Amino acid sequence: MAVVVVESPAKAKTINKYLGEGYKVLASYGHVRDLPPKDGSVDPDRDFEMIWEVDPQSAKRVREIAEALREDNELILATDPDREGEAISWHLLEALRKRRALRKDTPVERVVFNAITKAAVAEAMKNPRQVDMELVHAYLARRALDYLVGFNLSPVLWRKLPGARSAGRVQSVALRLIVEREMEIEAFRPREYWSVRAALRTPRGASFEARLTELGGRRLDKFDVDAAPKAELAAAAVASRPLRVVSVEAKPAQRNPSPPFMTSTLQQEASRKFGMGAQQTMRAAQRLYESGYITYMRTDGIDMAPEAVAAARREIAERWGEAYVPKSPRIYKNKAKNAQEAHECIRPTDMALDAERLAGMGPDERRLYDLIWKRTLASQMEAARLERTTVEIRSDDGEVGLRATGQVLLFDGFLKVYAEGRDDDPEDEDERRLPAIHEGDALTLAEGALRAEFDRVAQAETDGAGAPGQGAEAAPLRAEGALLAGAGAVLAQRHFTQPPPRYTEATLVKRMEELGIGRPSTYASIVTTIQERGYVRKEKNRLIPEDKGRLVIAFLENYFRRYVSYDFTARLEEDLDLVAAGQEDWKALLSAFWRDFSAAIAETKDLTITEVLEKINEVLAPHLFPPRPDGGDPRLCPHCGQGRLSLRTSRAGGAFIGCSNYPECRYTRPLAGEVEGGDMAGPDGKLLGHDEHGVPVTLRVGRFGPYVQLGEQEPGSDQKPKRASLPKGLAPEAVDLEKALALLSLPRVIGEHPEGGRVEAAIGRYGPYVMHETVDENGKPRRIYANLKDPDEVFSIGMNRAVELIAQKAAGGRGRAAAEPLRVLGEHPEGDAVALHDGRYGPYVKWRKINATLPKDLPPEQVTLERALELIAEKAARSPAGRKAAKKAAGAAKPARKAAAKKPATKAADEKTATKKAAEKKTATKKKAAPKKAAAKASSAKASSAKAEDPAPDGAADG
Repeated sequence: MAVVVVESPAKAKTINKYLGEGYKVLASYGHVRDLPPKDGSVDPDRDFEMIWEVDPQSAKRVREIAEALREDNELILATDPDREGEAISWHLLEALRKRRALRKDTPVERVVFNAITKAAVAEAMKNPRQVDMELVHAYLARRALDYLVGFNLSPVLWRKLPGARSAGRVQSVALRLIVEREMEIEAFRPREYWSVRAALRTPRGASFEARLTELGGRRLDKFDVDAAPKAELAAAAVASRPLRVVSVEAKPAQRNPSPPFMTSTLQQEASRKFGMGAQQTMRAAQRLYESGYITYMRTDGIDMAPEAVAAARREIAERWGEAYVPKSPRIYKNKAKNAQEAHECIRPTDMALDAERLAGMGPDERRLYDLIWKRTLASQMEAARLERTTVEIRSDDGEVGLRATGQVLLFDGFLKVYAEGRDDDPEDEDERRLPAIHEGDALTLAEGALRAEFDRVAQAETDGAGAPGQGAEAAPLRAEGALLAGAGAVLAQRHFTQPPPRYTEATLVKRMEELGIGRPSTYASIVTTIQERGYVRKEKNRLIPEDKGRLVIAFLENYFRRYVSYDFTARLEEDLDLVAAGQEDWKALLSAFWRDFSAAIAETKDLTITEVLEKINEVLAPHLFPPRPDGGDPRLCPHCGQGRLSLRTSRAGGAFIGCSNYPECRYTRPLAGEVEGGDMAGPDGKLLGHDEHGVPVTLRVGRFGPYVQLGEQEPGSDQKPKRASLPKGLAPEAVDLEKALALLSLPRVIGEHPEGGRVEAAIGRYGPYVMHETVDENGKPRRIYANLKDPDEVFSIGMNRAVELIAQKAAGGRGRAAAEPLRVLGEHPEGDAVALHDGRYGPYVKWRKINATLPKDLPPEQVTLERALELIAEKAARSPAGRKAAKKAAGAAKPARKAAAKKPATKAADEKTATKKAAEKKTATKKKAAPKKAAAKASSAKASSAKAEDPAPDGAADG
């Protein structure tokens, strides 16, 4: 019997079903080794020696595989078909060799399959190979590069730029894209222009719209009509002239389908159509792949296997007819920079299986599969055939010209199944349908046709002239941004040029792909990391840089410009591809990189924080200190008129503009510009208003997040002003004076409990709660706390509801109710149930003593047993409690054997021995406590400083 190793238990279960007897399939649960998060894990002075560490949970997996090999002396490594999968196989081999679990005669083979189907697995088993060390070397080079950048650049940031958390080789370049786009938006100056449209009617009574393209016998450019007076003249010119059709041109056209999905385009389309984040998309795709429904989901190839193309063409013909099948198969070529195309596209493994017949999948998986299935079939369908019509209209005197465009769909082709989403494109007017129009037709104005549209604009106007609704006046009606003429048939509308749109996760991934930055397996983790670091926030699906993100990029562009360069990062990706192809030595690549990078690090050694901030002041001056309308010094303090404005950083990591005369002048404002009340990051916070006694209420930010404060601390006084933290989910931007006063009014006394004692509601470190305080028989205070799910409930909860919650909490003993699961998901492979719970930190999955919190973008109703097992494995790998539980479970058999071998003893003797040992242990502990405590404290501090910022931002994953 051969031992087959894959990454996940779900994948193991599916493959075991296909292989049957003669094989034992085990899961490695991902990587079995990793670089310890401390200095020295990659040593440039020792030829880039890398120290790998097996954590306790992974050690258990390795031990299980080693024990299986004692009985079955054959190992088949069946990890994923990319660099990452190759690396996992290599790590596992190294770990097994270190344990001496492989004998000299142990056959070791590597198999890869692009899809987990019976045919693909059987074919892979017929074509084994050895571990591809060139792919492993590319993985090692990438991990070493990410480590060297993270562990050398991040400490520079911590020391020179307070509040910065980390930098990364690819993470920082992605952040630069977002910051530069935001600065483009802020530097953008809108330009006014007007469009003129007319609603026209044919001799047969059909109406349509045309836009003004010529005026005074001259073709109009976009900005020729740039003010209301010009627009009024243009509208009047259209309304006062008879119009005639001078030409009707109909041209055949066709639209071809989009290629099948690769990783980046799948993430983009899932974001456009479902609002799914990159991580959420990849998790759903992973489950579909492991269940055998789709091919491997980390790929930048768009090619499709010939047998899959044939199956798709058969399915198209069967479902929609032969007319939808092109004469020859469609072949796609990737246009993205650095595309490897080593794998197939992402496609269904069974073209006949639609989403309705998908078994055992959650909502995310179903809609993602439906997207993949439709896109795959559409990619092999006939083009959509259209007829695009352009109608040219002129006045008899040639002074006015208009144009109408539209299209007719003659054959829907692939549009029968699927149409690709759009990011920021406006609706195309060419897609409008036009009525039958003939050359020479005399056209009349369709009176009142555009009146409703004008009224919508006028509705928003508070004090305009010529209110609508008074009849069809000859003089144009005016509204804010619109003019109406020709008895409601000619509309002139004001527009402004728009700044470039902020990136979404989808458009950011698309841009990174175009630049050749990152790889399919890293896109999701990069986008997630910059949000988790607090460098970027997501609002309405758009990525907006925070101030600390701007500062990090300003710092890096000044002192490490080369390493946040798009071209440099893309060239490094190309070099890694050459390593993977065996055309470049990985250590030579690392050596060349480290020589220049270490020199750049050394140059920043003597920089002071003041020097860094002043440099950033200079670089960001156009953004931080824009020119003043009066031509004065933009850095002169507007409050005191003497100090100079400059960038400041707060202890909590925020940044603001402050006056150099502080503390005499306490003027502050945010980086983005002047706001009423100042900046919450400044020393005095943002003024929200005053309470009924005239005491100022401010919004501030501290080490533990934003909070509101009532009043100021008096000089020389130890008494601090009243403060209240913002509850989770309440954005600082949403806090006004009313909300701040409500928070500061807490705790709120609800009343007297029916059984005696005070009941109050408040918000604590774990969120909103109600509390019942009584006195026990010894006269000591006794408090029972019950959590509230809704933060707003703390201001409105009444006594009946509070008493009910407190009673439920007290029922569990010691003030805590027994936690009932929301849902039992199934049984863990090692026994015992895996359940879904709702806790004080939100929903989590539980197995034995391991609790794993659900990611923010994973709704509880979508949690599957497979996903729960992954979360539990991840938590166990990094949690002391988890490792302890795993160790206890693994060693359960050994204590049982020891207990059986133990000589019989009386209960009294056992108790006496236990008491004696406890006393001896207590005495020994007292003697050693002082020196051990100091050593432990130092050791803990050192470990915390090494791990605190987690400066390996780009992760190990790469495909």
